[in-house]
Amino acid sequence: MTTNGSLREDLPAQEFLALGLRDIAYVKPIAISAGEGMRVVFAIHTANGAAVGAAESRELAFDAIRENGLEPVSLH
Repeated sequence: MTTNGSLREDLPAQEFLALGLRDIAYVKPIAISAGEGMRVVFAIHTANGAAVGAAESRELAFDAIRENGLEPVSLH
């Protein structure tokens, strides 16, 4: 964003895609098959959407992200 709050139109696509890569990671609850039922795990994704891990709880996912120097953000 520019100083007046508008979006920058001169930002190259590759730079736009890289925004947040070194700063944030997203946590998203997902249902997975577990035997004959389903269970929820918390997937961890980089800012560009790449899956990098999963945790048994939201708290463990947030802890893992912080241990790696990133800021966790929840997705719904």
